[in-house]
Amino acid sequence: MLRPNAKTRRLRDDLICELVIIDSDSGETEILYDSTALIEAPNWSPCGKWIVYNADGRLWRMAADGSQGPLRIDTGDVQDWNNDHVISVDGRTIYGSVNDGHIYAVPFEGGAPRRVTEDRGWNYYLHGVGADENLAYVALEFSPPVTRVHLLGAEDVQLTDGAYPVDGPEFSPDGKHVWYNGEAPERVAGHAQIYRMDRDGGNVVQMTGGERVNWFPHVSPDGTKVSYISYPAGTLGHPADKDVQIRLMDIDGTNDRLLDSFNGGQGTINVNSWAPDSRRFAYVRYPSAVGSAP
Repeated sequence: MLRPNAKTRRLRDDLICELVIIDSDSGETEILYDSTALIEAPNWSPCGKWIVYNADGRLWRMAADGSQGPLRIDTGDVQDWNNDHVISVDGRTIYGSVNDGHIYAVPFEGGAPRRVTEDRGWNYYLHGVGADENLAYVALEFSPPVTRVHLLGAEDVQLTDGAYPVDGPEFSPDGKHVWYNGEAPERVAGHAQIYRMDRDGGNVVQMTGGERVNWFPHVSPDGTKVSYISYPAGTLGHPADKDVQIRLMDIDGTNDRLLDSFNGGQGTINVNSWAPDSRRFAYVRYPSAVGSAP
């Protein structure tokens, strides 16, 4: 039996987890897996066969059709993965943030992880990987506290200036843009919206608006749609156990629509979870355990 990881978040005793697959065209949902232990942040493998998620500081995978798993992914001595992990475009590597503040790479089939980030006095929170293996991450600096979007490749390039909090950067499939959420300085604290910028940090465009607080944009592999999580007005950060919505919009910000609403938040859809078919994607709900099957 695995020993609980002391640093990881725990599921409330009155809740369960549901790993859900939704058809973004029809809105039809399927509960692929449910658990009384906390699971978070599904990724869909580029081959279409697997869904990867984190639970209790470990990485797991299960077949997207439910026929196999959950199967633990061997990550050697690194046992403290959080909900910021992505799969390389070729499907060979999982990159992820660990609670020591760094980003590691591990073979998809499991093996010895390697650290890919340097000690720079901040924490790295990974959200995107490009076809060129460049990584899009947020740097959390501590003195004073500030967040900035960076790209990590042959060099580390800063894209935002820290004027307002940012999170969730990931690449568009063509590599031309970086999508992220941010709190524009003229708005009330916590009022995050979805933004898109050019890969060099220029031409920033706000893609959502309104009273709700919007986080974690995920672009479909065919580059036509964006899924994201939406919190009630006034929400600060991306906490757990809120009345959230999963929403979908076209790539130009039009045709914004509701797909699902439930108890969720942190862990629901922190990272890109689209299937290769650009029709389905995965996320996690945290409903009440009352009336659920034993």
